[in-house]
Amino acid sequence: MGDLGRTAAEAAGGAVPEDPTRAVYVISVAAELAGVHPQTLRIYERKGLLDPSRTNGGSRRFSERDLERLRRIQQLTTAGLNLEGVRRVLELEAEVLRLQAELERTRVEARRAVEQTHRQYRRDLVPLSNAPVPFGGFRRTHRGG
Repeated sequence: MGDLGRTAAEAAGGAVPEDPTRAVYVISVAAELAGVHPQTLRIYERKGLLDPSRTNGGSRRFSERDLERLRRIQQLTTAGLNLEGVRRVLELEAEVLRLQAELERTRVEARRAVEQTHRQYRRDLVPLSNAPVPFGGFRRTHRGG
């Protein structure tokens, strides 16, 4: 099996592509880099686990990101999951990432709203020295029985 801790380009002794989504590996190279048979990649694609790009002629091209996903699939199958279980875990992991991004956007929006509210408070507050009625002019009276 391939070295799961390194990128495919590193494992092949080459430079890491600048764009990890750029599909550059043909199926035989991708399979060799991952340490699997090309038919395994076809099965994973048929099961919806991988979605490689296609050339105009219909040939599959795999990106570094596809190979990262393939490494994750291998980790999960090695841990004992069947392909349906792997598909579900990958879906849930993608959902977690989406929710984390949404949460971060919400936090940023909330932070901005709080800052805006604080700026508005500062504009609305009138310094004591500019108050229309002198503060020192009031005396508290004691009501008592």
